[in-house]
Amino acid sequence: MNSSLISNTLRFVLLVLLQVLVLNNINFAGYINPYLYVLFILLYPFTGNQSLFLFLSFLLGISIDIFEDSGGINAAACLVAAFVRPNLLRFSFGISYDHQNIRLSATPFGAKLSYVFLMVLIHHFVLFSLEMFSLNHILIILKKTFFSSIFTVIVILLSLTLFTRKYR
Repeated sequence: MNSSLISNTLRFVLLVLLQVLVLNNINFAGYINPYLYVLFILLYPFTGNQSLFLFLSFLLGISIDIFEDSGGINAAACLVAAFVRPNLLRFSFGISYDHQNIRLSATPFGAKLSYVFLMVLIHHFVLFSLEMFSLNHILIILKKTFFSSIFTVIVILLSLTLFTRKYR
């Protein structure tokens, strides 16, 4: 079996279990919640099959939705994030993405931060917009998006720092 397939399958299962068993029970100030499962979308191989990636992103979101009983909002947010990922990669990494030679662990911190923050911000905005589904609550949507995004980005960057191998 391909080691990439094994690591992606393991990452998928572990992130879903971590999200539904641990992270969904964290709720700071009533609206700050980390959504670490976005890490799967961030770390999926850049040269991988895009159709499979969209399907896996949907499967990731619907898995979270099944456990949360949230009616598909996570699946929609994951699909949007997966769909815009090539544009965010091109924006954050420029010519390195066009030449398909990106290693997230070897990229400058600013490029990595912009990629992670923009992806999380888009995911969270879609998620909370669908959760509230009303423009009357736009301030709540923006507040939840902003603060949950900051918390999620911190958790993701800590995870990337702790669990990625250093290439020399």
